[in-house]
Amino acid sequence: MAQPPADTTTPPSPAVSDSRRMAVRAKSAAARLAECSQAQIDAIVGAVAAAAQARVESFAQLAVEETGFGVVADKIQKNRFAAERVYEFIKPMRTVGVIRRDDERKVVEIAEPFGVVAAIVPSTNPTSTAIYKILISLKARCPIVISPHPSAARCITQVAETLAEAAYAAGAPDGSVNWLTQASLEGTQELMRHRDVAVILATGGMGLVRAAYSAGKPAYGVGPGNAPCFIERSADLAKAASDILTGKSFDNGVLCSSPNSVVVESAVAGETRRQFQAQGGYFLSPAEVDIVSKALVTPQRLPNPKFVGKSATYLAKAMGITVPDGTRALIAELGGVGREFPLSIEKLCPVLSYYVVADWQEGCERCKQILRYGGMGHTMSIHSKNEPVILEFGLKKPAFRIVVNTPTTHGSIGLTTGLDPAMTLGCGGYGGNITSDNITPMHLLNIKRLAYEIRPASTGRSTPPVAPRASLAPAPLPRVVSAPTEQGLSAASVTSHVEAFLGGRAGAGSVAEFVCESDVQEALEKGKTILIGERTIITPLARDLGEAHKVLVSSAWPAPSHR
Repeated sequence: MAQPPADTTTPPSPAVSDSRRMAVRAKSAAARLAECSQAQIDAIVGAVAAAAQARVESFAQLAVEETGFGVVADKIQKNRFAAERVYEFIKPMRTVGVIRRDDERKVVEIAEPFGVVAAIVPSTNPTSTAIYKILISLKARCPIVISPHPSAARCITQVAETLAEAAYAAGAPDGSVNWLTQASLEGTQELMRHRDVAVILATGGMGLVRAAYSAGKPAYGVGPGNAPCFIERSADLAKAASDILTGKSFDNGVLCSSPNSVVVESAVAGETRRQFQAQGGYFLSPAEVDIVSKALVTPQRLPNPKFVGKSATYLAKAMGITVPDGTRALIAELGGVGREFPLSIEKLCPVLSYYVVADWQEGCERCKQILRYGGMGHTMSIHSKNEPVILEFGLKKPAFRIVVNTPTTHGSIGLTTGLDPAMTLGCGGYGGNITSDNITPMHLLNIKRLAYEIRPASTGRSTPPVAPRASLAPAPLPRVVSAPTEQGLSAASVTSHVEAFLGGRAGAGSVAEFVCESDVQEALEKGKTILIGERTIITPLARDLGEAHKVLVSSAWPAPSHR
């Protein structure tokens, strides 16, 4: 009698089984969480935030003990930022039912939760990221499954357990907050691919982010930082050095938006160097640069894990370098960017690469090189009082957070700037991400729109034309208003002066508020000029090109002669 074929199916590993179980558990809570009212959701989120606020110190202590990364006091500040600043920002958001009405366009927007969130949490910022992701997910009525980094599983799990209890006690359905008990790469990959997961929040290395984007689900990923900091000659040099050292030493440099390179104009290089030295920066000798490069950067051009999140004095001692007490960062003067200059990568510890450039134009190019080598779309800073140069950097740099006169670490997440407070920072198309935004609950909502007819559709028959609505009609051109003069010129006389003036300027049109290089190039191609006034902002490159080709025309004209 023939024997039945043996079952050769390999049972899933404990990590895979755990991921599947948690995804199903979260899915079972999704429908009930979606039915919560705005008041219920706000009560749940408020209770979760309060529970996190009560444990910011103990969470920070546990994170440092478990991972060995960072500074307890700074992790307390990050935890408090997530539990308080993020919470206060999202608290007034409407995320249930009708969230917006446009009466003029007759469109009503209705919030719909995305569904189960798979949240990947890193070891560098474990507890603050977990707090943040749980808060924004619940605010959007999305159940969440936390996938902790294996080297930070204990502290992340403690956060998840604490906040899950608070959410349930406040009325959240059981299963609203979940976490993997078998922390592993295999489990994380299974979670991201699971059919019950609707969206992925991935914070980690580039490999993990790429895996998230290849999982077949909508995903918000964050790439590497490698933020350059440009110091222009008009900057407050003492503050610039302080900001950069503060950002670099904060939590020993583990945030992805931490400063990684300093680019300074040669005109102020001497004083800038003195300011860094006075405030705790140690400039490495060429031999010491070589020592640090070999110790810190692996053959794969990644930071050596045993030095990630360690202090500058720890690094120096481990590498046999003597530095003064109170050293906050090691500074390496480099001649370029790329493979031949290992310290031009993202370093995740208090080490800065340092470049001196001839002028802001060269500085602009150097910052681009640094971002292209690692950090496209993420963050950079400029320290300057020159608004046209600041604006030029905003226009030209491949970074989506360009913070001005503030540390990149603090400015990028919205701690010292008006950016949306967040621990997940999109890098846009430059960084292979789907968005350049700081991620908020609004990114975890689908928006339904009720749209009412405001103009009839054509039936194909001959019908009288429909008059355009006044609100959609183009605005009328501004009228010329005459001002009295000593000679009492009439309105007609003033109008003729204006028309004669503008007529001789080949389509100059109205006074431009802002002119950049591309505006000048477009005017050249079309054979036109650009009318500028006293308040027109003109970027330096635009001014040079415009004056060389006589494209820029002043709006001032000679006063009428009194003969």
